[in-house]
Formats: sequence, structure tokens, C-alpha cells
Amino acid sequence: MTLELFLLITVVITALAFDFTNGFHDTGNAVATGIASGALKPKTAVTLCAVLNLVGAFLSTQVAATIAKDLVVTHLVTLEVMFGGLVGGIVWNLLTWLLGIPSSSSHALIGGVVGAMLAAAGGGGVRWAGVVSKVLVPTVVAVLAAILISTIGTWLVYRLTRGLSPERTRREFRRGQVFSAALMSLAHGTNDAQKTMGVIFLALISYGAAQNTDVMPPLWVIVCCAMAMAAGTYFGGWRVIRTLGKGLVEVEAPQGMAAESSSASIILLSSHFGYSLSTTQVVTGSVLGSGLGKPGATVRWQVARQMVVAWLITLPLAGAIGAFTYRVIHTLGGYAGTLAGLALLLTVSGLIWRQSRKAPVDHTNVTADWGDHMTDGLDTIGLNEVAPQPVQSAVPADSGTEEVGA
Repeated sequence: MTLELFLLITVVITALAFDFTNGFHDTGNAVATGIASGALKPKTAVTLCAVLNLVGAFLSTQVAATIAKDLVVTHLVTLEVMFGGLVGGIVWNLLTWLLGIPSSSSHALIGGVVGAMLAAAGGGGVRWAGVVSKVLVPTVVAVLAAILISTIGTWLVYRLTRGLSPERTRREFRRGQVFSAALMSLAHGTNDAQKTMGVIFLALISYGAAQNTDVMPPLWVIVCCAMAMAAGTYFGGWRVIRTLGKGLVEVEAPQGMAAESSSASIILLSSHFGYSLSTTQVVTGSVLGSGLGKPGATVRWQVARQMVVAWLITLPLAGAIGAFTYRVIHTLGGYAGTLAGLALLLTVSGLIWRQSRKAPVDHTNVTADWGDHMTDGLDTIGLNEVAPQPVQSAVPADSGTEEVGA
């Protein structure tokens, strides 16, 4: 096996690993409000989300084209650049998942790739106009639109149903949330799965196995990315689901349906035009709007501020990780550089996973009452305790592969 082929295989596998983290990191985008309101049971919700994410990945490739040709100069892309960028995206996804912060997987990936490209070719390797017009501007517009639409929608819902009994309202809107959660899951698949398709397509072009970015990615790329995204979704990013469902606003069924419907409409429209939106930021804006639109609702602005700070630093910090990884790979060179990059990724990922086991969040405790922090109120060792005692936790891992009392 040649070095180039080995590096290509490594990049493809790493890209699918990113897609997996994207899936479990963003599961909350579709199902957090449905779980919080009681419309869907946690395991049922992530299963529904996984299936429709899979379907949505086959409905559009416009976003994949944006990633492949509008953000970096294609002929300057190397497999080392793509590998470094993917490591940046994965590490940032895992860090924010550990903290339960619904940050942008899209911006983590784009930041990682742009950072690696800056380290490899300087500013001339980045299409800055594309980054601004296809990523930054649509993100700001979409978040503001999500807040506005969700606020108005939530206000109208409560206005129109004020004469109905609370029990009937809750029952009917829980039914409606099943549909809106399904639509949101489908929309997520049309946007987020495409980003990894674009990365793999760029890697194939760099290797010489594909010719240009004006054609669709090969079918095997679409299928593999769809399956990786769906698998990650099924495992459930319970920590982020908890923050979106409980940490920002105490969501009721009418609010949840309004938030999901507004998010899905914005994301589907952006996918049609090829805009690489952060679905996480859109959904967070919608959840925030649902709190603003409900009379008497309380928004936890401290949690909202933490999210905004994470959004602002995602691109530069993921870029810094991507640039550092590229330097390691490029400096060592050959098989040694590639193996060093893999070792770096696996080591950091393992440390984050180990830290997460100190306060596991899964389908059994994801709806526990919110305290000051994401892990408050859980029957586990809290991340925020000053001197945690060694206790055997009966709660299984976030992956949801085991069920307690199911």
C-alpha cells in the first residue's frame, strides 16, 4: 500500500468518525424539546431521528458542493490538510459535548479545514468570500430569523389556545411534536450529512480519484456518510440533549412544536440553496424564541451566554487544532506523520471520554431537573464537585447501548 493510499483511507475513516460525532452531537437539535415536553420517550426519539437523518442525507447534495468548492482553493488541498481539519472538528465536537454545549459541528469542521489550509498554504488557500457569504452571513441571518419566527409562532400558539384546557393543549401538541420532530430530523440530514460528503469528495480529488467539484459525490460516499450520521444520532448525545431541552428554557409541548417547525423550515430552505448552516445554532435560536414567546416563561440567560461564547470561539479554536495537527503530520511526514496524527486524535478523544464517565448522562436521567450546571441534579459524580468520592455509578454510558430499568 502506498503512502498516499494509506493517507486517503485514513482521511475517509476519520471523516466518517467526524460524521458519527456530528450525529450524536446534534441529536438534540431534533429531539431535545420533544423529550423535554414528554412528547417522545428518549430512546424512541433518537431512533426516529436516526432513521430520518438517514433519509434526509439522500435528498440533497448542494451543501456538499459548497464544502467542496466554495471554502478553500481546491487545487491546493492535500490529504494532510483534510486530515488535520477533521481532527480539529472532532476534538472540538467532543469537548463541547463533554460540557453539554450545543455548539456548531459545521463550524468546527469548517474551522478545522480552514485552519489546516492556513497552516499549509497561508491566506491564499482560503476562499474568504465563500466563508463569509456561505457560512458566516447565513448563520447570523438564520439565527435571528429562528428567534423571530419561533417567538411569533409560540406567542400565536398560546394566544389561539388560551380558551382550551391545559391538559387538552398539552395532549394535542405532544402529538404534533412527533411530526415536527420528524421534519426537523429530516431537515438535519439534508444539511449536516452533506458536509462530510464534501470533505471526502475533496480528499478524492486531492488523491486523483475524482476529477472536479461540479459533479455529485460518488454514491458510496453518500451512503457511508448517511449511515455514519444515522449511527451517531442513534447513540444519542444525551449531554447536549439535556442542555437544549432543560437548560435554556423549560419547554412545554406548544413551545417545542413551534421551535421545531421554525427550525426545520429554515434548515430545509438553506439546504436548497447550498448554505452550510449550523443547525445547532438555528435550533438554539428557536428554543430561545419559544421562551421569549411564551407568557411568563423564564430564559436562563447565563446558559445562553455560554452558548454564544462557544459559537464565537468555535471557528478559531477548531482552526488552531486543525493547524497544529497539520503541522505535526507535515513535519514528521510519511507514515510516521499520519500515525502521529491518529495517535493525537485517539489520545485526546480517550481523555475526553474518560472525563465524561465521571458524570454520565443518558436516556434515564436526561430530563432531571436543571440546577446551575448541566450535571447538577444527576444521581452521579458531578463534574463540578470539588472533591468527588469514588462511587460506582449505576447509570450507563451516554451511548445508550445499555438500558437501565427499560
